[in-house]
Amino acid sequence: MTARILVVDDIAANLRLLEAKLLHEYYEVSVASSGAEALSVAQSWSPDVVLLDVMMPGMDGYEVCRRLKAQPATAHVPIVMVTALTDQAERVRGLEAGADDFLSKPVDDATLFARLRALLRMKQVLDAWRLRAETARDLGFEPPAGPSASIAGARALLVDEDAQDAAALAAVLVADGLEVTRCADMAAAWDELVEGDHDIVLLSLSADGGDALRLASRLRAQAPTRDLPVVLVADPAQKPLVLRGFELGANDHLLRPVDPNELRARVRNQIRRKRYQERLRADLDRSLEMAVTDPLTGLRNRRYVRRHLEGVLRTGRAAVLMLDVDRFKAVNDTHGHPAGDVVLREVAERVRGHLRAADVVARYGGEEFMVVMTGAAAEDASMVAERLRSAIAGAPVVIEGGALRITASVGVAAGEAGSTADALIAAADAALYRAKREGRNRVETAARS
Repeated sequence: MTARILVVDDIAANLRLLEAKLLHEYYEVSVASSGAEALSVAQSWSPDVVLLDVMMPGMDGYEVCRRLKAQPATAHVPIVMVTALTDQAERVRGLEAGADDFLSKPVDDATLFARLRALLRMKQVLDAWRLRAETARDLGFEPPAGPSASIAGARALLVDEDAQDAAALAAVLVADGLEVTRCADMAAAWDELVEGDHDIVLLSLSADGGDALRLASRLRAQAPTRDLPVVLVADPAQKPLVLRGFELGANDHLLRPVDPNELRARVRNQIRRKRYQERLRADLDRSLEMAVTDPLTGLRNRRYVRRHLEGVLRTGRAAVLMLDVDRFKAVNDTHGHPAGDVVLREVAERVRGHLRAADVVARYGGEEFMVVMTGAAAEDASMVAERLRSAIAGAPVVIEGGALRITASVGVAAGEAGSTADALIAAADAALYRAKREGRNRVETAARS
């Protein structure tokens, strides 16, 4: 589906001109002639980018921008302000309201479409992470707290061969609380990026822009630096190079002479967006981890271990150990569920401490644990099972007010490649129940089929 662009302007001729240009490039376009209408359309139509006129009667573009950024449904929609104003302070005011960029009237087509493509790429990435995070929340996983609005302590890499120019830029960033590293050439900059952990890169374009643009392209091609914000610093005459930089993946730009307040605003916006994306990624990683982890013991859960076993059996053999804590109901009934939780956590630790790194152990349900040993034959698995049984029975489990002697029964089954997970688990379960019938605190191995 093509991207959706909302155009906001109180002058009908401007609306129709931008609408025609965008439709010609196959964008979906909606228009609004006032701030209030823009807010309504943005809520109902969900645009991908908003082109927003600054000077409008009633509610001006700055107020519309602030309100869009304050609403969860539109907070992450890129906003480009379109204005005839040339005052630098007005640009900074817009950036601080949440705008992503400015276009000057009359709008230059090449600049318009280069900025739209760059902003849409960014939004697609954020939308993908946000959708995954929302899915995780729908499954019941609460997200951690959002990132701080402060950028103090962020690390900036400044790539500029002009020492005086670099010093001026660095002074502004340091005053905003950033740690700044300067490199005079692209080779040193790449080494620094590989070794360091940076939040933003400012690339100063040389006369032909070649080295800086090659570095920008390289950053986007490598996974560790793919999402690192890149801001180009250029002379006004280097506009074609800036547009080329956007095509190669640059996020933003500054034109000399650089206004300190604009530099601060653009850098802040880029770092905050990066931290938001990192928060979404961490949120997803945490949710995925929780989805496959038992919260009490920290072991993998039933869902994960079954999938793992199925994957192992597709290409090789495996052994399954089903381990059940003996007389666990009596622990809960006599000493309470908190004591039972202590027992389960301690059993989990003892089992985990006596397995190979390649083995997977999970809490299968209640007081039952399952171990999958990749590539193991029945004899080896039985030896490991005996070791686990001994480790559990070897020392009492300390609980509040005393200690408990805990034992476990273990059933073992092994299968070759092509076996089904259900059959192997059923065989190990049958062996486990035989161990229970034979007196508990023992290992039984399933008969070979």
